[in-house]
Amino acid sequence: MMNIECSSELNEQPQMLPPPPGTFIDREELIQHVGEFAVSQGYVVTIKQSKRDKVVVLGCDRGGVYRNRRKPIDESAAECIRRRRTGSRLTNCPFEVVGKKDDGLWVLTVKNGTHNHEPLKDIAEHPSARRFSEKEVLLIKEMTEAGLKPRQILKRLRQSNPDLLSTPKHVYNVKAKLRQGNMSVRNYKSLKPQKSAVRNNYLSVMEPSWRQHNPQRVPNLIGGRFVDSQSFASIDVINPATQEVVSQVPLTTNEEFRAAVFAAKRAFPSWRNTPSTIRQRIMFKFQELIRRDIDKLAMNITNEHGKALKDAYDDVLCGLEVVEHACGLANLQIGEFVSNISNGVDSYSIREPLGVCAGICPFEFPAMIPLWMFSTAVTCGNTVILKPSEKDPGAAVMLAELAVEAGLPNGVLNIVHGSNEIISTICDDDDIKAVSFVGPSTAGSYVYSRASAKGKRVQCNFGAKNHAVVMPDASMDTTLNALVTAGFGGAGQKRMSLSTVVFVGGLTPWEDKLVERAKALRVQPGTEPDTDIGPVISKQAKELICRLIQSSVDSGAKLVVDGRNILVPGYEHGNFIGPTILSNVKVSMECYKLIQEETCGPVLLCMEADNIEEAIDIVNRNKYGNGASIFTTSGVTARKFQTEIEVGQVGINIPISAPFPFSCFTSLKPLFAGDINFDGKAGIQFYTQIKTVSQQWKDVAAGTSSDV
Repeated sequence: MMNIECSSELNEQPQMLPPPPGTFIDREELIQHVGEFAVSQGYVVTIKQSKRDKVVVLGCDRGGVYRNRRKPIDESAAECIRRRRTGSRLTNCPFEVVGKKDDGLWVLTVKNGTHNHEPLKDIAEHPSARRFSEKEVLLIKEMTEAGLKPRQILKRLRQSNPDLLSTPKHVYNVKAKLRQGNMSVRNYKSLKPQKSAVRNNYLSVMEPSWRQHNPQRVPNLIGGRFVDSQSFASIDVINPATQEVVSQVPLTTNEEFRAAVFAAKRAFPSWRNTPSTIRQRIMFKFQELIRRDIDKLAMNITNEHGKALKDAYDDVLCGLEVVEHACGLANLQIGEFVSNISNGVDSYSIREPLGVCAGICPFEFPAMIPLWMFSTAVTCGNTVILKPSEKDPGAAVMLAELAVEAGLPNGVLNIVHGSNEIISTICDDDDIKAVSFVGPSTAGSYVYSRASAKGKRVQCNFGAKNHAVVMPDASMDTTLNALVTAGFGGAGQKRMSLSTVVFVGGLTPWEDKLVERAKALRVQPGTEPDTDIGPVISKQAKELICRLIQSSVDSGAKLVVDGRNILVPGYEHGNFIGPTILSNVKVSMECYKLIQEETCGPVLLCMEADNIEEAIDIVNRNKYGNGASIFTTSGVTARKFQTEIEVGQVGINIPISAPFPFSCFTSLKPLFAGDINFDGKAGIQFYTQIKTVSQQWKDVAAGTSSDV
């Protein structure tokens, strides 16, 4: 009779289910998944065995109440003790799950999903709820040395952690260990939810490993978590003004890349089905956070890229305009509806996201280009793999942190790092549906051919600089201000720079004042508030610029202003080049070909033409250049230039600048490869695909039929 009653009691116990098996990005995510599910079922898990890069075994960490603790009336004390030793203690709970690493991902299997105890009614009953974190133990040590009593210490700890359940007795125990010189802490081996500034991160009671390195290592962002790469190979990010190593960029491993793609692919279905209004709210919060941290972003750009602080602010603000535009993308994603195209048949089209998209960024605009790419992509419902430039990745990582803080779900945005190898991997991956690229011509051609061969949607914007045509009737002050700003701004390291000026009628009337304004520019570190020109990105870039200048002089060009030997006090090892002006430049010279083809430095090439037709011919014969500008007071001349010039962007009395996000960035072949350009409606068209639906509803009760 007693056995029957015990059996019925066991059957009446609430069932504690094991966590569902699955595949996870890394070990921590698997452990987090098991820990969350366990708490929801009323038990706590612990790590029983772990080989960090191969396997982790999780078991039930006691908790709950003992089963059958009351001794039956007819049972002796010895029998009761024997029973408790053989099976009733919670340490013998048979529950066990195993996580194993397989091809870069972690696979969870359930070895034994049963328990031999009742579930916890309140997770606070478990001893792990009263443990201190490592950070809290260090605070206890500091406050003890300051003379605070245990109750005072506990009160202060609860100010930062209101959910702390420890008592003064637990503080006494920690103090006793500290007196014995024992600084080891029993960390949160039992896995239960902990509130953290980083979402869903159980184990982060200390600074993440990538922040502990000196210099700091730039992390990957995979599945919503910033993780240090396991790669031993890395690239130094060097401050161009001081030559100090700012950080190190580890080269993302193939396993980490597959994990990032897996995370993006896994996040896509739920993100695609997220209402557009919710996606827009995240963008609203995102732009608010960018404004909050714009000073930090700008300073990071200046330290890594070298550009003047005011240019760094412009970099962020231009990208911010794209985020603000993304807040209203729902209006631009509206489809079309045609009623009754046949007997009772309606047809409509809708725009749907593509899936996993990738963005490959250049060094010139560390904030603007990443925001160009992922802001529009994720707001359209895609998930993104972003590869920042290895020369200045800090701003992209900071923006990703803000996106996560704004509420972007795990896996929607992922960041990987590397150089040529990771670019090839992006192009070859079958799960990536679209690739956006901005960068040098050679790399852009490679990306386009390789990615399109895999059937991906591709947009590649490359090429280099722009021309300006100055007519004799142009306004002197307005024209000179534009030439100096567009030619030397950002140390000439941007694809919208103005590198070549064609003076119709000759340079002589303009030369003296152009030289005067160029020499007035202040060349110094970008962190100085009045800097006009900062250093170029690297020593290799400086050497290339100096070599091209000398090649021009050797070919017959006149060196009007020489900025090669400029010396900045206190920064003698910086990559500084002052404004340089070359005149008598011919289209056959190497400097003209290379400076136009690739991003260079603060070098302005001056050419001459007898008339507007000759000037237009010079511009049209050069295949590299995003656009061209003309400076004139004649509407007839401006209209002729606008009509006959063969470039994607035209400026009239203004230099070419980055487009507003609601307009379209246009660039003609061979400077653009792909079918759809960046920004505006074209950007939405690139990141979405059209689905057409035709529908007919029949009145079944009436029994009528319609012929389509």
